[in-house]
Amino acid sequence: MTSKLIDHAVPLIRAVVVHPDRGSETSRHAADRLEEAVGLARALDLDVQAEEVVRLRGVTPATLFGSGKVEELAALVRAADAEAVVVDDQLTPVQQRNLERAWEVKVIDRTGLILEIFGRRARTREGRLQVELARLEYERSRLVRTWTHLERQRGGTGSTGGPGETQIEIDRRLIADRIVRLKAELEEVRRTRGLHRKARKRVPFPAVALVGYTNAGKSTLFNRLTGSEVFAKDLLFATLDTTQRTIKLPQGRPAIIADTVGFISDLPHELVESFRATLEEVGEADLILHVRDIASPDTEAQRKDVEEVLGQIATPEGRTRRILEVWNKIDLLDDEARETVLGHAERLSREGKAVAVSAWTGEGTDALRETIANLIDDDPESVILIPSWRGDVLAWLYENGRVTHRAVEEDGTIRVTVRLHPVALGRFESSYPDILD
Repeated sequence: MTSKLIDHAVPLIRAVVVHPDRGSETSRHAADRLEEAVGLARALDLDVQAEEVVRLRGVTPATLFGSGKVEELAALVRAADAEAVVVDDQLTPVQQRNLERAWEVKVIDRTGLILEIFGRRARTREGRLQVELARLEYERSRLVRTWTHLERQRGGTGSTGGPGETQIEIDRRLIADRIVRLKAELEEVRRTRGLHRKARKRVPFPAVALVGYTNAGKSTLFNRLTGSEVFAKDLLFATLDTTQRTIKLPQGRPAIIADTVGFISDLPHELVESFRATLEEVGEADLILHVRDIASPDTEAQRKDVEEVLGQIATPEGRTRRILEVWNKIDLLDDEARETVLGHAERLSREGKAVAVSAWTGEGTDALRETIANLIDDDPESVILIPSWRGDVLAWLYENGRVTHRAVEEDGTIRVTVRLHPVALGRFESSYPDILD
């Protein structure tokens, strides 16, 4: 008897993706925005059956699109046998409800789509808390469409609400209570992160943060620099939870590097607010590596989007934000474009402003390490004489500082020039008092 295999895979939802083109309101090409929206839809495992750019001459308050265009899109939805429509724009609750009625399918706007992706990708408790908070803030304004299939009024006692309290009011109250609890939990996360940062300052290792547009190659670069195996894939928002590792810089000095969530144009304000605890890691960093997909035709617009989000992240008082652009994916450039990019990056690298690399092949990463070391290397230099048999002292200096020069004297004494943070120098003096006598 032949056994029949059962397919347990969840069937994909057929979808249509629509990008409303607002013309001069954005610096990006509509075709590029549509391509990104399709990528977001596929990141949510939607089966994109059709995609279209719709020119907006004006905004219709009730449906965003004009009535004629709504009917045209309804025909497209029927022809594609779609079960959902992704509108690459921020819809009001009323617009979303009216479009769902007109097209008779689920409608997801850009904010809802990104929130759904974040909800699926969050792995740590902190990440899940942040996404849930953002989702609740988003849904709170959309309760008007949640209960259209139920009675508006229902009586009740105790926790279910008083007589005549609407179901929407009950849900709004429950959501508000949950938001208060989530904010309290995230405040505890914030406090814990602050304690961790203080502990790191006592070590002390410089902190480096990777930021960039989603899918710019941050996680691949992170793996290349640290030898880790953080999940890296050609997928929007492949990384959501912040990961930290130690990297070794030239002359042995270590640093802490953090891989952060990718940014995107029109990043929902709910997410920026909810991920504030995580983004504080960026604000506290001694150096920010802004990873750019230099092979993307949209690279300049993406740079502006990242800088806009960075502008919303506070920097501790008295600290100057240092940013190094990392022009990634040079392996994808043709010969002419590659020569131009490398020449421009070489000029900017002398000023510590940009380095061209391929995180995939490793090209340029040694120069990147050197540039990172130079940019965070502002500790004072000390000259230390070490007896030839004191290998433990030499190892300690390589582990906790940056050795910039090393020479052996005629009597075998090792003369080391090393940069040490004042805290590290104090620890050295207390650990090896005989060396400094």
